[in-house]
Amino acid sequence: SVPGYSPSFKRPPETVRLRRKRSRDHGAAVPASLPEPAPRRAALAAGLPLRPFPTAGGRGGAAATIARRNPFARLDNRPRVSDEASEEPLRGPQGASGPSQRVSLSESDTWSSDGTELPVDWSIKTRLLFTSSQPFSWADHLKAQEEAQGLVQHCRATEVTLPQSIQDPKLSTALRCAFQQALVYWLHPAFSWLPLFPRIGADRKMAAKTSPWSADETLQHALMSDWSVSFTSLYNLLKTKLCPYFYVCSYQFTVLFRAAGLAGSSVITALISPTTRGLREAMRNEGIEFSLPLLEEIGHKKKVRDPSLESEEEQAVSDEDEEESFSWLEEIGVQDQIKKPDVISIKLRKEKHEVQMDHRPESVVLVKGLNTFKLLNFLINCKSLVATSGAQAGLPPTLLSPIAFRGASMQMLKARSSNVKTQALSGYRDKFSLDITGPVMPHALHSMSMLLRSSQRGSFSAGLYAHEPTAVFNVGLSLDKELDRKVAREDLANCGLHPKTLEQLSQRPVLGKSSLRSVEMSDYILSWRS
Repeated sequence: SVPGYSPSFKRPPETVRLRRKRSRDHGAAVPASLPEPAPRRAALAAGLPLRPFPTAGGRGGAAATIARRNPFARLDNRPRVSDEASEEPLRGPQGASGPSQRVSLSESDTWSSDGTELPVDWSIKTRLLFTSSQPFSWADHLKAQEEAQGLVQHCRATEVTLPQSIQDPKLSTALRCAFQQALVYWLHPAFSWLPLFPRIGADRKMAAKTSPWSADETLQHALMSDWSVSFTSLYNLLKTKLCPYFYVCSYQFTVLFRAAGLAGSSVITALISPTTRGLREAMRNEGIEFSLPLLEEIGHKKKVRDPSLESEEEQAVSDEDEEESFSWLEEIGVQDQIKKPDVISIKLRKEKHEVQMDHRPESVVLVKGLNTFKLLNFLINCKSLVATSGAQAGLPPTLLSPIAFRGASMQMLKARSSNVKTQALSGYRDKFSLDITGPVMPHALHSMSMLLRSSQRGSFSAGLYAHEPTAVFNVGLSLDKELDRKVAREDLANCGLHPKTLEQLSQRPVLGKSSLRSVEMSDYILSWRS
């Protein structure tokens, strides 16, 4: 046995320990230098350049010597300018830092500002987290009369105009009723025990829930029949400009239907994302004309060369070369001796680039005009619209709308306010927050920003959490003619939205594939980051 051996290596043997003799008394006399070893003296006598031998003072700290260089450090140990800049917390344009200003590297680090309005964002948010130096206690514990008045205002599409600043928000009945009004949305189908948004990637959350229709075909048929009636009702409201927009959320993709006059378009539009080659082929077979706006934008602008497009061009060139090689074989009379690829292989090779963009933002599909009615019939009769196995088997897609429709259920976004103590230079200060969760649609985001402008005296920040498959709905549209926005707003005056909200939604989208991530208002001036 080795002396001092420990099986668990808690106390290593003496041979492994590294001991350094240090002087306990720093005031004691220390020799100026240690005697140099014999090999070192021989090397110096031979004229070899060696580093200075460490002195005792260097070990004890009494004399200055050349410090040993770290072999793992870079040659230039000075911090670079970019490193210094990246270590500083990101700040908004007003220079105020906050929790919503810290972002990951994948997000944009630049802020944009356009005065008092945000750009239109057609993505569905799953959470809004507002923070402010002013309390949000006015949003808690609404009275029964205020809650009832807010619901009536929503159903009657009452236009509420608040002052620029409210001195005591907790005593403002108009503010609290308008807040209740902004939380309402409409849903179909509705089951209290089952979360119906989001649907993409929700199998794990829904796995433990009871689904009595999963093995009952009669019940599935009844659910699908009711869903078809509700879907048709929504489309009819949209066509008559009594509904501004609505969403169809299936377990594979999401569809956004927008009325004519919104997003800068003079006709009804529908965006589908993400899509697959099979879905697009099925739509072609049904006679539905559509476009791929992101691919068209890349092809037209050509500002940034897409490697996938280059590979597509190379593939097309290779296909042409292959056809030429076959014709050459026929000319020399040996075409029968060479095995050619079959038609199916050639077709799969040509469609390879189309499969590569499946389930990606680039696969977003745009349907316009009368083709949206064909899309309605296609979705109602599409067998793959409903899952046949898994936690969502037999469950129709979720319909989300800002207004009531046939078979819809009124739902409320969940709101919760809190306050925490944050450390500041002068001690601790209060930081107040308002957390809103649920399917937050574009009109609700704009309504909340208008409410907080008054209640928080023009100063707040917000973190916005988007349902990522819907972020691509902000893609720009290629329009045949310029839309008269004034006429469009007049036609949509009865759609149930506030005039200012309607004016914002009529703008052309500018965010592209991204969505709003952070918003900050300072002195009534809005800035945002996507």
